[in-house]
Amino acid sequence: MPLHIEPPDLSLNELDEIEDRLYHHNSHAIGRHDGRSLGFVIRDNAGQMVGVAAGYTWAGASELKQLWIDEAYRGRGYARALMSASVEGARSRGARRIWVASYDFQAPGIYERAGFRRVAELEGWPEGHVNVILCKTP
Repeated sequence: MPLHIEPPDLSLNELDEIEDRLYHHNSHAIGRHDGRSLGFVIRDNAGQMVGVAAGYTWAGASELKQLWIDEAYRGRGYARALMSASVEGARSRGARRIWVASYDFQAPGIYERAGFRRVAELEGWPEGHVNVILCKTP
């Protein structure tokens, strides 16, 4: 049966399925099956999400994949609170390191002030900018 390549429009369900398949392969490759999502949300009085930290823990490590604060709520310490919750959550699951990627136009400095150290800088990603990889040992 011939195979064909489809255009790059994957659904959210397909992306989730890919993540599940990769996790299955990686877990069997190293014998660790302890992957879990890790996330925290700040909501306003109306229940609207105004800040979120989302990532995962697996095999003694943690990735903070998203940290977002609604523009109207920035500068109030919410990002710091969400990072602290993420670090503590990862630590409580036995993570020995936490990493995050942040573009130079986002907020690498906020991670550095929270004790993360730059471990790599990818120049020209995107063009004219730097993708900064940071790591923290809790």
